[in-house]
Order: sequence, then structure tokens, then C-alpha cells
Amino acid sequence: MRWLFAPVPRGRIAAFRTVVYLFAALDLVVFTPWVRSHANTPGSLYQPLLVGRLLHLPTPTPLIVHAVFWALIVLSLAAATGRAPRLLGWAVFVLYFEWMIIAMSYGKVDHDRVGFLVALAVLPTVGRCRFGDKTLTSAGGWALRVTQIAVVCTYFLAAWAKLRFGGADWPLSAVLAQAIIRRGTWLADQIAVVPGLLIVAQFGIIAFELLSPLIFVVPQRWRWAAVAFFYSFHLMTFATITISFAPHLVAMTSFLALEKVRPIEWARRRLGRAPAPPPSPPSPAPAPTGPSPAA
Repeated sequence: MRWLFAPVPRGRIAAFRTVVYLFAALDLVVFTPWVRSHANTPGSLYQPLLVGRLLHLPTPTPLIVHAVFWALIVLSLAAATGRAPRLLGWAVFVLYFEWMIIAMSYGKVDHDRVGFLVALAVLPTVGRCRFGDKTLTSAGGWALRVTQIAVVCTYFLAAWAKLRFGGADWPLSAVLAQAIIRRGTWLADQIAVVPGLLIVAQFGIIAFELLSPLIFVVPQRWRWAAVAFFYSFHLMTFATITISFAPHLVAMTSFLALEKVRPIEWARRRLGRAPAPPPSPPSPAPAPTGPSPAA
């Protein structure tokens, strides 16, 4: 229990909250704008996820889709300011949850949003936090910890799914080769011609995902390196097969000491330390006009 509720500075929660809510608004216009097309999709094609069926959520209509879209943008930007954290936080979570039900009830279900959804669900439980506040909060520690657990479960359960549906031969399959054929980049084409490299990469992916829970037991100085490796893994994934895990990467900032990143204060400090203009040199004294003393 002490590990689950390990306190963190309130400033870290304030920064994490701003990052999460700003991304929620950005996601609608950059990463998932295609969801709005479901406003005109025939209702007969809507096959709600299990949670949608349990909650008896309505079939998306133009009014529902557009209302969720605009309300979510406005409320996410408002929540990013830190005001009314519980009221705005719960509203954003409910609307984004419905946005994901609308998005994923017509086919493929993305697994890169589990950690982000958990972050949206737990942030309203923390309450008000301010940037730069070094006061420790156990509620904030719990919110970050369960988000971290969701992030790691995304990796571990992905490996479990590979082995469950692909079998022990998954690392020997042509999964990466097929992905490169479908959406590979120039870098992927250079890698694919190296004999055996894709097979080695698939073994490495399985090992990385299965061992990801070890991030909770390694020393802190190694934990930063592990998080950096997580980010580099996704950078390589995007550089080779253009698959973006943007919401997952946002949730993964729960591992970082975000309270130390304060761009506004940094900018003010830099502007305040701007060198003053050098003083102008004193004007020379006028030369004497009368006779010299020797005269």
C-alpha cells in the first residue's frame, strides 16, 4: 500500500494534468478527427464494445458525435488550466470515454489508449494542485501509480495477446515484414534487407514487453533509462512503420518528474537575466581656451 500511494509533489500533478488535457483536445483534431465521420455512418454498422452494451449507450447520431466533439474540446482546454479539477475532470473523462466508444465500435480496437483513459479517470480524484507546489500528496501518488500500471499492462498484455493468438511461433513469423510491406518507410526498407534482423527484432519485442513490469523494481537511476528506452522504442516504431502511440506516450509521462519542467518560469527567468545595454562612455571634457599656465 505504501508503494501504491507513494506521495508526489502537487506540482507534478498540475503539470501532468495540463499535459493530459491539452492532448485530449489535440487528439480530436490531429489524431482522431476521422471519428467525426461516424456521424454519417449508418447505425446498422454500429457494434458497440462490451462496455457500451452494458451501459446501454445510444447509437451515434450527427447530434451526438458533433456535440461530444465540441464539448470535449472546450472542456479539455478549460480543464488544462487547473480550474474546477473535479467537475471539469469528470466531464472530460465521460466525454472522451464516449468518444472512444464511438471510435472503436466499428472495427479495430486500438490498445494505445488504455493508459490515457486511466489517467483521465483518476486525475479528478486528486483535487486542486498548483504549479511549483512542493507539498506531497498521496492521492496524487496513487493517480500516477495506477496510470503507470496501465502503461506497463499495455506492453505486457500485448505480448500475452501475441503469444495467445499467434502462438510460440509468433517471433518466427513474418509480422514485421508484412507491416513493412504495407506501411514501411525508407528506413524500414533498409532494415528489411538485412538477413535475420526482423526475426531478431520480433524476439526483442516479445522480450521487452514481457519484461516491462521490471521497471517498478529497478533502482530509480535505472528507471529513467528504462523510460527513455520505452520512448525510443516508439520512436523507432514510428520511423519504420509509421505507427503512432501518441496517447500512450502522454500517459507514460506519469513516470517523469514533470514539476521540474516549467517553461513559463524558465522564459521569465531568461528574460529577466537579459544583459542590460552597456552604459554610454562619458563625454570628453572640453579643451581649455585660455592661456596656458606656462605662458
